[in-house]
Amino acid sequence: MNELWSNGRDMPLFLAPMAGITDWVFRLLCEEQGADIATTEMISAQGLVTAKKANNAYRLLARRAPFEKPLLVQLFGADPYWIGEAARAVSAAGRFAGIDLNMGCPARKVTGSGSGSALMRDERLAGRIIHAAVAAGGLPVSVKMRLGWDEEHENAVTLARIAESEGASFVTVHGRTTVQQYSGQADWEKIALVRRAVSIPVVANGDIAGGESAREALRATGCAGLAVGRAALGDPWVFSRIRAGLQGQEMAAPTLSERLQMARRHAYLMRISRDERTALLEMRKFFAWYIKGVPGAASVRARITTAADFEEVDACLRELEDRRGDEQ
Repeated sequence: MNELWSNGRDMPLFLAPMAGITDWVFRLLCEEQGADIATTEMISAQGLVTAKKANNAYRLLARRAPFEKPLLVQLFGADPYWIGEAARAVSAAGRFAGIDLNMGCPARKVTGSGSGSALMRDERLAGRIIHAAVAAGGLPVSVKMRLGWDEEHENAVTLARIAESEGASFVTVHGRTTVQQYSGQADWEKIALVRRAVSIPVVANGDIAGGESAREALRATGCAGLAVGRAALGDPWVFSRIRAGLQGQEMAAPTLSERLQMARRHAYLMRISRDERTALLEMRKFFAWYIKGVPGAASVRARITTAADFEEVDACLRELEDRRGDEQ
């Protein structure tokens, strides 16, 4: 993993893991626009090891296209044994660049089982989990975390030090607490505290949505890398704009025509990787993101939600494009 920060290399840009989002199709689209490294959707460590091969949805989550850039597998769980076993399985697969441990997901269905950001409330257990993943050997281990559970318990500095002491290669810090979820603003100054507390690389995450915010985040944190999550939804070009911004250039936002072209390509790749019905259902949210903010998109989005097939969806997109063309 150290090659990401080798001499002469540009600041690495990470596509952050997002459940139900960062499959190989979405990762590919973001990588084409400049993402240097991506992470799978979060995968249950125990599920990955124990699920039957005949119906193993967990292994499907770890599917990697052969032409992808370096890919991390994100594991979640609260049992060091299963984390270690899953880390060994991922390492043995020989297709991945590293293992990322989820200690930052704020979703109740995850924290309710003691996983995700709930691990920040049990530093001893978090350390054992990191140790288990590192001891499994074979691949570098990183840790994704938040600032803490709430404002009264912001312990990202402590957890980052534990991660370093247990052999983690780097950490990624989202500048919000669990209680905040995604509200308010990411606190980059507190990410800077983590960066100053450890010698391993720290990647900043939260509210990085373009060239200007990327420059501001780097000034505030001094971090070794930047991770982008929600800003990439419907906008894979965000990585190109960030890269341009870091090089002192400006890049225009995509036109409606470019957005719809990307949406159609996204749908095409979905259709060749899934059955038609599943692809249609999973693409609905992506179509909504691609047309977000376009005048007249609300009614089109509602129709896409109930569309029976991709032909009906495409008709909706053509109507939106024709209408906008007439108005310009």
